[in-house]
Amino acid sequence: MIAAFLILALFLLLFLGVPVAIAMGLASSATMLLFGTQTMLSMTQKFFHTMQVYPLLAVPFFVLAGTFLTTGGVARRMIDFANALVGHYRGGLAMAALLASAFFAAVSGSAPATVVAVGSVMIAGMVASGYSKNFAAGVICNAGTLGILIPPSLVMVVYGAITESSVGKLFIAGILPGILLTIVMMGTITFIARRQDLPRQERASLGDVWRTFREAVWGLFLIVIILGGIYAGIFTPTEAAAVSAVYAFIIAVFVYGDIGLKQVPHVLVEAGKITVMLMFIIANAYMFAYLLTSLQIPQAASDFIGNLGLPAWGFLLVLNLLLLAAGNFMEPTSVVLILTPIVFPIAMEMGIDPTHLGVVMVINMQIGLVTPPVGLNLFVTAGVAKMPLEETIRAALPWLAVLLVMLMIITFIPWISLVIPEFVGA
Repeated sequence: MIAAFLILALFLLLFLGVPVAIAMGLASSATMLLFGTQTMLSMTQKFFHTMQVYPLLAVPFFVLAGTFLTTGGVARRMIDFANALVGHYRGGLAMAALLASAFFAAVSGSAPATVVAVGSVMIAGMVASGYSKNFAAGVICNAGTLGILIPPSLVMVVYGAITESSVGKLFIAGILPGILLTIVMMGTITFIARRQDLPRQERASLGDVWRTFREAVWGLFLIVIILGGIYAGIFTPTEAAAVSAVYAFIIAVFVYGDIGLKQVPHVLVEAGKITVMLMFIIANAYMFAYLLTSLQIPQAASDFIGNLGLPAWGFLLVLNLLLLAAGNFMEPTSVVLILTPIVFPIAMEMGIDPTHLGVVMVINMQIGLVTPPVGLNLFVTAGVAKMPLEETIRAALPWLAVLLVMLMIITFIPWISLVIPEFVGA
C-alpha cells in the first residue's frame, strides 16, 4: 500500500509536468507525512548526507573543469586538430565533428557541453561547406552523447556512488565502448558521404597536423592526467576531478589566454548553477532511494524477477527496455538514481558484473539523450543550430539505429566493457 502510493505519487507528479527532482522530493515527503514509515528528521538527514558522499565530490570539480574548457577555446583547437586528421576524406568535416566530440567528451564528461562546444562551431561550418543542416545537426546531436560514456563521465560517478563500485574502474571500462561507438559512427558517416557525394577538403600537410596537435595538446593532455593519474595510483577519481579543474583553469587563463581573470568569477557562477541543479536532483533521488529501500521495494522486485526464472541475458534485455522507456521521460542522472537501487541487487544475484551493468546503463542513457520528448541533446542542438525542435528530432532519429545496435552488442558481449579493466588489473 505504502509502496504503491510512493510510486503512483511520483508518476502523477511527473505526468503533471513537475520537474523530476521536485517530484521525487514531494513524493517522498508526502509518503512520510501520510504513513510515517520514517521520521521526517531521518529523511532530512538523508537529504543532506548526500552532500557528504565522497565520490560525489567529483561532480562539482568535473563541472568546473568542463565550464572552463567550454568557455575557452579548447574545443576550437580540438576541432582544428580533428579536421587536419580526417578532413580530406569524403564527408571529412562531419568526421572531424565526430572526432572532436570524442576528444571534448574525454575532457568534459558532459553531453550537453560537448554539443554546445563542438556544435556552435561545426554545424555552421558544415552548412557553409555544402552539408545539409539536418545532417549536420544529426551528427552533432548524437556525437554529443559520447560525453557520458567516454571518461570522465558524471553519470558513471553517480552510478559508482550509489553502488559503491570503483569509479576509476567504470571510467576505464567506458574507453573501449566509447572508441568502438566512435568508429561505428565514423563508418556510418563514410557510407552516407559516398551515397550523397558529400564534399571533402584538401589534405592537410604533416606540418599542419603537427601545428594543430601542438595547439590542442594542452587540452588533450587532460585525458592523460585524469586516467593516468588514477591508474598510476597518484590520486583517486575524486582527487583527479579536483586536479582537472585546476588544470583547466591554468590552461584556459594562463596558457591559451582565452579567459581573462575578470571572467573567472562568471565561469565560477555558471559552474555553480549547474552543480546546484545536479546536486539538488541527486539529493532528492537519494532520499527517494532511501525510502524505496526502507519499504523493501528492491527486495520485492528482486524476488518477483527471480521467480520468473529469467536467465541473465533475459534480464538484461528487459532492463534495456525499461531503461529506454525511462530515458524518454527523464534525464540520465535521474534514471540512474531511481532505478539503480532496484535493478542492482537483482543483477548481482544473477552474476552480472557491476562494471558491465554500469556501462550498459550509461549507453541506454545515451539513447535517452536523443529521444523525445525530453532528450536533452535535442533541445541543446535545436538551440545551437537554430532549428525547430521537431526538425531536430527528425535529424537525430536516423542515428538511433546505430546506437541501438551498439547497445545490443555491448550488452551481450561483456568482454568489450571488461577487457581493459581486467588487463590493467583495475
